[in-house]
Amino acid sequence: MNMQSSSVMAPPPPKRLQEMQLSMVMMRDIVIKTIFRKNTGSASELAKAVCLPVPITQELIDYARGQNLLEAMGNRSEGGSSEMGYQLTDSGKARAMDALAQSEYYGAMPVPLQVYRDQVQRQSIRNIQITREQLSNAMGHLILPPQLLGNLGPAVTSGRSILMYGPPGNGKSSISNGIRDAMGDKIYVPRAIEYAGSVITVYDPIVHSEAEEQREDPTQLRRRVLYDSRYVLCERPTVITGGELSLDMLDLVYNPTARTYQAPLQLKSTGGIFIVDDLGRQAEPPQKLVNRWIVPLEESKDILALQSGEKFEVPFDTLVIFSTNFHPNEIFDQAALRRIFFKIKIDGPSQEDFLKIFALVARKKRMQLCEKSLVHLLKTKYPTIKNVFANYQPVFLIDQMISVCDFEGLPYKMTPELVDRAWANMFVKDEVIVK
Repeated sequence: MNMQSSSVMAPPPPKRLQEMQLSMVMMRDIVIKTIFRKNTGSASELAKAVCLPVPITQELIDYARGQNLLEAMGNRSEGGSSEMGYQLTDSGKARAMDALAQSEYYGAMPVPLQVYRDQVQRQSIRNIQITREQLSNAMGHLILPPQLLGNLGPAVTSGRSILMYGPPGNGKSSISNGIRDAMGDKIYVPRAIEYAGSVITVYDPIVHSEAEEQREDPTQLRRRVLYDSRYVLCERPTVITGGELSLDMLDLVYNPTARTYQAPLQLKSTGGIFIVDDLGRQAEPPQKLVNRWIVPLEESKDILALQSGEKFEVPFDTLVIFSTNFHPNEIFDQAALRRIFFKIKIDGPSQEDFLKIFALVARKKRMQLCEKSLVHLLKTKYPTIKNVFANYQPVFLIDQMISVCDFEGLPYKMTPELVDRAWANMFVKDEVIVK
């Protein structure tokens, strides 16, 4: 049974100020910084800006008023409603400027780290159960041997790390994306979390795909609050990195100008998938990269550090997929291999599967096949590379033939000559270039 978004327990909205588990000073400062930066004037506007229920926002307004940081301006009539307006006093403006000098963060109230941990448990990647049919449907555009799905299924369902290895061009990246598509449910991603008074932004529209929310009927007198709006309902995230991955990308990102933190990639991928593609092509040695993952993979927690040097634990609830063109024994020691739970070889297709893929691509791209040309390809060309077939080759060859046909004004029909011209672009002949 695949978990749908309704199966993931939503974070309940806070009902009382005492439930926030944040310091009053921090909450007050975020409120007045938000008013200062966004020029919000009413409790409902401010509640939307700081992502809190109106009653809690009103309590924070009253707290700031009691300290002479805010003052009432009388009723405001906007959009047919009449609400009390508020503005910063001179003391409030001075305090807002001081607070902004300490941290530029304003807007959505952060979720305390200990509260976020509970939500991670409720929507854990390890709660997902994926059937063979669901995985097969997600991989429907790929022609894969049946035993491969049998190996992938338990790996995905376990939520444990996976190493996919094998020759290049056989769909390791496509399979990783198919695993992501098979999940199909949604989770709640915090806009920001708080630890020891520091704010770490987590929600990233580049990484997180916001899901369509259930809209309330605006004519209802009482709107039902569905979940804590400090979170964003998203598809399970997928972070894909390749040769550009370096160890410092797995640390907290500190902005010295704004004095705020941004979550590292693996924290942004919590509840989803982190794909390390082309392992072995990074500047860092593969062994060193995998060593960085040992504690997270074994203990389901990661250790990050603030600018002060203070270290703290964050949940690690991510399906990590390593993909490499190297044999694992070439790039890892046995201790590292033991820590990667599933090791799955992704081989090139057999000649029979290659022809199936070729026919499928040709039909999709309207390239008419001919037996003579296929025989030429299989009997003349492939022996020159020891009959090593790869999944990328049908698309490459057919696209090349289509490009020639478009240029020459020829019908989309395969010929031995077109095969030769396409093949010449797939491999570069070894030769000495005279400089």
